[in-house]
Amino acid sequence: MPFPGSPSALLQELIRIPSVNPDCAPGQGASGEMACAVRVGELLRACGAEVTLEEVLPGRPNVIGRFPGGKKNRGILLAPHLDTVSVQGMSIDPFGGEIRDGKIFGRGASDTKGTMAAMLWALFQMRENLSRVSSPVTFVGLMGEEADQPGSKHFAARHGADYEFAVVGEPTSLETVHAHKGCVWLEISAAGRACHGSTPERGENAIRKLLPVLEELLASLEAQLPAYRDAVLGSPTVSLGMIQGGSSPNIVAAECRATLDFRETPALHQAGGSRRLVEDFLASRGLTQSISVSVLGDSCPLLTDPGTDGILRLQSIGSTLTTAPWFCDAGRLAEGGIPSVACGPGSIAQAHTKDEFLSIQDLEDGAVFYQRFLETYQI
Repeated sequence: MPFPGSPSALLQELIRIPSVNPDCAPGQGASGEMACAVRVGELLRACGAEVTLEEVLPGRPNVIGRFPGGKKNRGILLAPHLDTVSVQGMSIDPFGGEIRDGKIFGRGASDTKGTMAAMLWALFQMRENLSRVSSPVTFVGLMGEEADQPGSKHFAARHGADYEFAVVGEPTSLETVHAHKGCVWLEISAAGRACHGSTPERGENAIRKLLPVLEELLASLEAQLPAYRDAVLGSPTVSLGMIQGGSSPNIVAAECRATLDFRETPALHQAGGSRRLVEDFLASRGLTQSISVSVLGDSCPLLTDPGTDGILRLQSIGSTLTTAPWFCDAGRLAEGGIPSVACGPGSIAQAHTKDEFLSIQDLEDGAVFYQRFLETYQI
């Protein structure tokens, strides 16, 4: 299959390959990333890359395209993700790739098949000149970013030492996101003993056991978190996002669970993270046997030195430095030793929406931007 004839046609093709992350869409028949990875591999070969698929989870690979050339030992990495969130509730054909009013519509158009198309188009335009780039160039389409980020963890663990800088494809209006908080979801739970609601004294109510602990825990956390404030990102935060308990109004609740959403700064992450704070609190109150803690999900914070060579190169072609309230694969790659940023066309405001889109102008500007970035490395 030939390489598409324009950035728009390329993005339309990628949108039309469903790659919904099955972890984001349980019971919805989500197909995962394989078909998209295979096609991206074909596109990378057309650009002159040596392509490999590295399976991370069964049937769910990262696709890696390594380009010849470069005199340095450590390379430059372009890293969008292959997967998308669920398509439930969308008001448009999620896989249609329709063009209307100068915009391309479909799931992933903004997050992040748009940045992927712009990167691939830049590589295709430079296919005759990539051997003149001083640092070897690699493209990786990462699986699983939308849920627990196994693709970037897998890649960083195996290849982190090979790269001097990574540009993660996210819609940032071509600004350079060099810092973001991490996210940790902790479940705090208590167990009780069920009995008939008419005789509550015969049971042990897990809801009543957990509620006073939560109130004291949240007050303690909110007092401690400012100590981990970051000059760029501000203070860590905690939010009580969910609480679930009991099975029926006439049964004393045998269990109760609450979910806390922490947004961690690098300082908190390096000090053991929010889980350590919660466990220390429970230990200080003698509650470790009656209240349990588990991690439902986590992501790493990002804080890349603004003086990093790759950031200076992005600034030299007009990008401005910024931070973000969301997290992405850049944090995982940085944890694995690759100085990383997120930078790409489009706005995060369009990501995950019921009518997700990317403007054609933003897509084309992104393709030119990535090409100019790679050209800063030309010998």
